[in-house]
Amino acid sequence: MAQPSSSKSFFRLRKPVSRRQSLISGFAIWLVFFAVWIIASAAGLVNELLVPAPQQVFGTTYELFAERGFSSDVLISISRVLIAFAMATAVALPLGVLMGSFPAIEAISAPFISAWRYLPAPSFIPILLMWFGTGEAPKLALLFIGVIFFLVTLIMDHTKNVREELVETALTLGASRSVVVLKVILPAVLPDIVVALRQMLAMAWTYLVIAEIVASTTGIGAMMMRARRFLNTDEILAGIIIIGALGMMFDLLFAALHRWAFPYLRKA
Repeated sequence: MAQPSSSKSFFRLRKPVSRRQSLISGFAIWLVFFAVWIIASAAGLVNELLVPAPQQVFGTTYELFAERGFSSDVLISISRVLIAFAMATAVALPLGVLMGSFPAIEAISAPFISAWRYLPAPSFIPILLMWFGTGEAPKLALLFIGVIFFLVTLIMDHTKNVREELVETALTLGASRSVVVLKVILPAVLPDIVVALRQMLAMAWTYLVIAEIVASTTGIGAMMMRARRFLNTDEILAGIIIIGALGMMFDLLFAALHRWAFPYLRKA
């Protein structure tokens, strides 16, 4: 029997790759990225002031943590993201499930929520400053607004995709509407809700810097804005790398939570 060519084996449609191949591929792409960056810096292909070498950026990152107390700024940023995301989840989860379960509630809520989804969250900065001042409230509010409307819609869509026969069977057996929602629909949609939360937490991290330039003196974004004033590009890039690393860490935590909470969904 003829063996499949390497190109056909590599481009197999919707076939999972091995964990070894996944790790090698993930490591290799970052190795290529930093190799190109180092070569471009060493060859003078980029302006050193605007694009410092990777070793300088990582040295600055170490200096920020070891000598300048940057850990407190990182913890403040993490707390802002988690508090705002928890607030958004507390509102979006019940509302999204209800909208997906009861078309009457969707008919009332969907037109309002859909309109807000198309408004860019940064456009609320002036009014948030007027309403809440320059404390923590406008930052949390901006992160909340950036997540809530998309999260409600995702949860609603996932809830509407729960198999109709499950609901009909429960009703036929005499279950009340509240029992159907809490004991049938919610457990069925919960794995997809965790996936939606994982996706929207990434969006919360993308709004972090915008939230922290709102009259802020603490946090990763505030450090990056101070660095911009003094043309410290290495500090700005260090902040970008830290935000990316934190976002990836929380993404991996959500992925681990999904595997732990729903082991029956694992594929062989």
